[in-house]
This record gives sequence, structure tokens and C-alpha cells, in this order.
Amino acid sequence: MLTVRNLTKRFRSTPAVDDLSLTAAPGEIVALLGPNGAGKSTTFLCLAGLLRPDAGTIAWNDAVLGARRGRSIALIPETPEVYPNLTVWEHLAFVAGSCRLAPTWTQRANELLERLRLTDSRDALGLSLSKGMKQKTLIVATLLVDAPVFLFDEPMIGLDPAGQRELRELVAELRSAGKAVLVSTHMLDSARTMADRAIVMKAGREIFSGPLSTLDGGNDDLEGAFLRITA
Repeated sequence: MLTVRNLTKRFRSTPAVDDLSLTAAPGEIVALLGPNGAGKSTTFLCLAGLLRPDAGTIAWNDAVLGARRGRSIALIPETPEVYPNLTVWEHLAFVAGSCRLAPTWTQRANELLERLRLTDSRDALGLSLSKGMKQKTLIVATLLVDAPVFLFDEPMIGLDPAGQRELRELVAELRSAGKAVLVSTHMLDSARTMADRAIVMKAGREIFSGPLSTLDGGNDDLEGAFLRITA
């Protein structure tokens, strides 16, 4: 299980994440929700080792993960940045070499490119890709790595409807494979469809944790319940 205890990250004197604790079990999808500025992306950057927390512990199966926790926690960031002078395939080869993947990675890569409709663009340079294609490239590259924990930060932004459906299926497959998955999103209906439970943040703190069905009290007004709790 991914266990986060008392995670805190400040920028100068302002807390972006304030004493946050959460868990995510293998085979579970947890939605991380909240208004802009709630601290969701900062939480993910801390979990993936791209930001140094000011306090708190991050552990997998009771073993505390240090600064190199990116080997255990894979992140697909909100802003899809790619190398402008590398092709789609060269991005995948770079990740495969960096993570020392077995040569069979090419079979998995070709399968993912086909599913996300990137096969015809495998030789396109990063500078020529649309935002959605950059997002798909990062999704494919990240899914090549067999990490126990996957973080998706606003993964649907920029994807067309076919890409969104395929990504939902890929996330469900990660759950079936026993991965712990956290998804940050503003798309409440997607969160309700994908996630087993949700954590709602505001001003860096957790204000709700549990099944989304309990957030709206069964009234089928998830948006209204979300707006009320984060007001």
C-alpha cells in the first residue's frame, strides 16, 4: 500500500500542501479532487520525487521511499512537455534505456501506440505534436515502466473522446494488474466512473475522503455537492 503521512510543502510561508495524509492500495483507483490551487499537482510532484517536501513520509508497503522514489511512483504530469527534437519513438526508447527495460518493451510500446492512435506519428518530432499527441506520448512512455504506483495529473485534458475512452480502459487495466492509481481531475463524471473512492482537497488539506456516492448523499448532484464542500 502507498502510505503518505503528514505531507507538507510550503512555498516561502504559504503552505501548498498542509499536513496531508492518504493511502492507496494495490488494485485501487483514488481520485484526487479540489478547486484550482488546492494542492493536487504539488502533492503529485512531491510523491514522484520532483519536489522535496518540507515534512512527512511517503512509503510503499511500509518501506519509506527516499529521494529516488520516482522508481516506484510514475507520474504523468498535467503539462505535457516533450523534447522538441526527439521523435515519438525516440522518447519511448529514451525511457526504456533510462529504466533499463527488457528488449521486449518494443512490443508493449507498439501496442500502446496503436491503442492511442499514435502509430502513424511514431516518427514525428516532438515540436510538431499537438498538445493531445504530446499527452499520449507521455502516457505511452510512462506505461512502459512497471511501477507499483501511477499518478495521473489531469490526464484527460487535450485528449479527444477516443483517447479519453482508451485512457479510462488503460487505467482500469492498471487496477486489474494490482497497481495503486491516483488520478487528479476536475472532470467529476470521469472521477465517478473511474475511481473507487475520492479525496477532496482545499487549501492543501483533505476535507473529504470516501466513495463519491457519499459526497452527494445519493442525490445524483455531484457537482452541487462538490461546490458546496469546497465553497
